Amino acid sequence: MTVWEKLRPYSMVAPSIIIFSMFFIYPIFYMIYLSMFDWNFVSPTKTFVGLQNFKELLLDADFRQVLSNTTIYTLLTVTLTTGLALMLALWLNRKGVFHAFVQGAIFSPHIISLVSISLLWSWLMDPEYGLLNWAIGLLGFGKLEWLSHPSTSLVSLVIVAVWKGVGYNTLVFIAGLQSIPKDIYEAAALDESKPWTTFMKLMLPMLSPTIFFLVIINMIGSFQVFETIAIMTQGGPINSTNTLVYYIYEYGFRFFKIGYASAAGVILLGIVGILTIIYFKLLSKRVHYR
Repeated sequence: MTVWEKLRPYSMVAPSIIIFSMFFIYPIFYMIYLSMFDWNFVSPTKTFVGLQNFKELLLDADFRQVLSNTTIYTLLTVTLTTGLALMLALWLNRKGVFHAFVQGAIFSPHIISLVSISLLWSWLMDPEYGLLNWAIGLLGFGKLEWLSHPSTSLVSLVIVAVWKGVGYNTLVFIAGLQSIPKDIYEAAALDESKPWTTFMKLMLPMLSPTIFFLVIINMIGSFQVFETIAIMTQGGPINSTNTLVYYIYEYGFRFFKIGYASAAGVILLGIVGILTIIYFKLLSKRVHYR
């Protein structure tokens, strides 16, 4: 084997590795580097402060609230999106024009940009002229301050996230259901297995790789939420909808505290990495691959 034949595989993957390193690996290490400096993004000099930025972050009450907001938002979004999508998939996993139409209808929000969706829901949730308050008014309920009250603003953003994400999750679940061999259902029918027993003992274990995949991507996506907050609430009211990514944006590009924002970015990277590892360790053994 010649030298070129040995190097050919590496030369084929080299462009991808270079691009990945430039736009993913290098920014991560540069963010860790900047987190140890005090820099305003404009000055040519940086002041080394070590771990001071991390200390200030952990002592900041606003940052602790941001962590709490992010955690609540992630838990609600992942749980509701995954659970609702599974129920819809069980209902829509059949042939027919009606079911095909519903599949297309619930998937359509996934392909619409978050900017457009955020503007749409900002109007729907308007306390005076919004369609949601008009609808609940017909039912005899009072108006809700969807985005302008701390008790409802974060839940309102969760509703938007679930509405956008449930269609994609549903189609992935339908694909998982259709990949289950039909002879399994036939065996369950011969044993006169009840629908709930069939679901818990057969379908759910066979769907475990799909659930595993969706929970991971939904969790990472929830931690990265930005557009809906930037357009609909700007982190308010009273910091009730501020999450980690928007917090990083504010301190980096509004207050020009690059080191402080980079430290928050490092913490976000660490949280997502740790949660992903824990999830893999705890639940990967429960995943049944066929």
